[in-house]
Amino acid sequence: MKISREEVTRVAELAHLELSPEEIDTYRGQLDEILTYVDKLKEIDVENIAPMTQVLFSPVADADGVTKAHSELRDDVLRRCDAAEAILAQATDAAKPFFRVPKVIER
Repeated sequence: MKISREEVTRVAELAHLELSPEEIDTYRGQLDEILTYVDKLKEIDVENIAPMTQVLFSPVADADGVTKAHSELRDDVLRRCDAAEAILAQATDAAKPFFRVPKVIER
């Protein structure tokens, strides 16, 4: 195992999670699988692979020579959002324009 019970317990404490002994064992196994997979990824040779600078393909011309943009993307249009007041009205304890929440730092 790459991760110990103590490390799982420490991570749970940092996340303010109370885990049963069975959950600690379950998460220990899952985290170990993740760390093993990350180690496999580290073995991949990426020395001669150029980093991607653009995740979208450039627009291409169709058979008629018409250049088409990505139909799956919408135009980036700035829109006003007036949902804050309605959302805050549903909160049990709000001090506009904020939600009031209990302190969790002094745990």
